[in-house]
Amino acid sequence: MATAERLLELARREIGVTEEPPGSNRVKYNTAYYRREVSGSSYPWCCVFMWWLFQQANCGELFYDGKKTASCGTLATWAKRKGRFISEGLLPGDLVFLGFSGKKIQHIGLVERVKTDGSLVTIEGNTSGGDQTNGGCVQRKTRAKKYVRGGFRPAYEEEIVTQEQFNSMMEVWLEERANWEPTDFSQEAREWAEGTGLILGDTSGRKQYKSFCTREQVLVFLHRMRELLRKEFDAAQW
Repeated sequence: MATAERLLELARREIGVTEEPPGSNRVKYNTAYYRREVSGSSYPWCCVFMWWLFQQANCGELFYDGKKTASCGTLATWAKRKGRFISEGLLPGDLVFLGFSGKKIQHIGLVERVKTDGSLVTIEGNTSGGDQTNGGCVQRKTRAKKYVRGGFRPAYEEEIVTQEQFNSMMEVWLEERANWEPTDFSQEAREWAEGTGLILGDTSGRKQYKSFCTREQVLVFLHRMRELLRKEFDAAQW
C-alpha cells in the first residue's frame, strides 16, 4: 500500500510530459492503459494519468478497485458508492474532481497543497493554459474553490502527518476562524471596543473575534488600553 506522499512524488516527476504530436492524445499513459499506442479525440487521458500513478506506486487496487476507467464521472460515482467521495476538506493526496462550466465533472487532478484561501495546488494530466480539460500536458495548476466538484480520498496506508502538512491544515483552519462572525451577546462590548480604538482589525478590516490571541496581540491591546486610560485620567484632571 502506498502513501499520499509517494503518489505525489511520482506525479511531480511527470510534470512537463506532453503528448506527441500536440492534440493527438498519444502519450505513454494511454499506451500503458490501452496496452497499445492510441491517438485521436476518443482518448482523453486526465483520469488515465491518475490510474497510471496508482499503478506506478504499486497500489492499483486503491483506484477503482483495481479496475480501469478513463472517465472522471465514473470514478466519482464509484467513490460515492464506496463512501470515499468527499465534498469538502480536501487534503494532499486526494483526487479532486473539477468542472469549469455548470456542475458537471469535466476533469481530475491530484491535490498537492491546500492554500489558505481554500484554493488547491494540483498536479494534473492532459491540461494546459489553452485547454483545461484536454490540453495535452502534465502540469501543476492552482484551482479556485468554485471549480471543485468534490474529491476522492484513497485508502492510503496509515502515515504520520508531516510538519508541512500539519502547518498547511492549521493555516486553513485559522483562516476560516478569522472569518467567523461574532455572536450577539458580545455586541455591546464590541461596539465599545471598536469605538474607543481598542479593536482596529487587520489590514482587511476583519476584527477576527473568533480567532485566538497571541501574546503579541495581547500586549498591543494592553498598550492601547493604557493610552485610553491615560487620556481619560488627563481629561478628568481638567
